[in-house]
Amino acid sequence: MQERIPHSIAAEPSIAPRVAVLEDDSQLRDAILVPGLRDFGFDSTGAATAAELYRHMLRQSFDLVVLDIGLPGEDGLSVMKHLRELSNLGIVMLTGNRSRMNCIFALSHGADAYLSKPTDLEVLAATLHSVARRIVNADHGPPKTVVTTHHWQLDTDGWCLVSPKGNVVALTMPERILLTQLIAAQGSPVSREALIASLTQEDIYHFDPHRLEMMIHRLRRKICKNTDEAPPLLTVRGTGYLFVTGRRHSGKTNL
Repeated sequence: MQERIPHSIAAEPSIAPRVAVLEDDSQLRDAILVPGLRDFGFDSTGAATAAELYRHMLRQSFDLVVLDIGLPGEDGLSVMKHLRELSNLGIVMLTGNRSRMNCIFALSHGADAYLSKPTDLEVLAATLHSVARRIVNADHGPPKTVVTTHHWQLDTDGWCLVSPKGNVVALTMPERILLTQLIAAQGSPVSREALIASLTQEDIYHFDPHRLEMMIHRLRRKICKNTDEAPPLLTVRGTGYLFVTGRRHSGKTNL
């Protein structure tokens, strides 16, 4: 369960990538995928059928679409071909269909990525951010190569943390808020009070500091899991937390 925290003025995002999720399983679509992707910085809209997706597209534009294959009526592969003929949408197939031929067909006829169910929301979000970045690069000049700079850095308007080796961690809104403030400190410690103030619009003394500790704990574990690299988040006793961007970080932190 992702921690949901009131929106902070300090974390006002840029325009969120608009994602349509075509999935006929209502529980997966409306309870997991659509709200989960919103937590990772996307403006997401769900649809149960191809016809419903097309109706949504008549009313608004989308940057990306997540497609299941097994759908009532027109199947996801047909939708994919139709969308690719008409637009430069980012297309990610998310399906329980494990057919090798379907995977090859999808990637050969316009899909940007092919993920199998069940998938981790973080993996889906990171894939969508990567596809969105490629689309922006294609529209504004030659693709930018991901360079290993030996430093941790934020990318995709702060919604992804990129490790020194180029591994990507998709971030939720609270995680984005924390890392934005910690990295902005440029190697100086940030107090717990300052971090809490950025996470809530309420009186900071009404915010349980253990929630912050748990968020940092989960974020460290998430970074380790997704990058296999030492997390750059250090605890400064009696003060708060410190983000170390440089490659000399030994990584000896308590998770």
